[in-house]
Amino acid sequence: MTIVTAGDEDSADAERLVAISTDFETFFALHHSDVVRALSLTLGDVEFGREAASEGFTRALQRWKTVALYSNPAGWVYRVGLNWARSWRRKSRREEVGLPVEEAAPAAPTRDAALIAALRQLSLEHRAVVVARYYLDWSEADTASALEIPAGTVKSRLSRALINLADLLEGDHD
Repeated sequence: MTIVTAGDEDSADAERLVAISTDFETFFALHHSDVVRALSLTLGDVEFGREAASEGFTRALQRWKTVALYSNPAGWVYRVGLNWARSWRRKSRREEVGLPVEEAAPAAPTRDAALIAALRQLSLEHRAVVVARYYLDWSEADTASALEIPAGTVKSRLSRALINLADLLEGDHD
């Protein structure tokens, strides 16, 4: 029979905390820059995107034992950051201001100013889907899971967003 003393329990808890902390640090290092860029692009504001990502990652750390088990923890952080930003904007009722989105995504696949300007004209819901599918390269299922919407909604929002983007971009070349 093994007798566990209070000191042994504390030691085991400390070891578990170190393992959880290290696992989160790895997750953070792998996903932080992409989530910040995606939220900056979706929200149209670099600093606001950083704040939203910070909030999402902070909440992920607080719940890491659960979040780590999700199929797309980065998607959860993206959604939490997006929801926090929506809530903050509702509460503050401030206009969007900030740095140009191009500065938010230096490693983005495109630096085309017309595309970014057109993307900013989409609704937040449509931008979120476009950014998740094409910038983050998530599947429709991952996007649906991350944004907590049905896969059919992802498809319809994506379809409408792409039609709107094409129309907006076509108008730039007239």
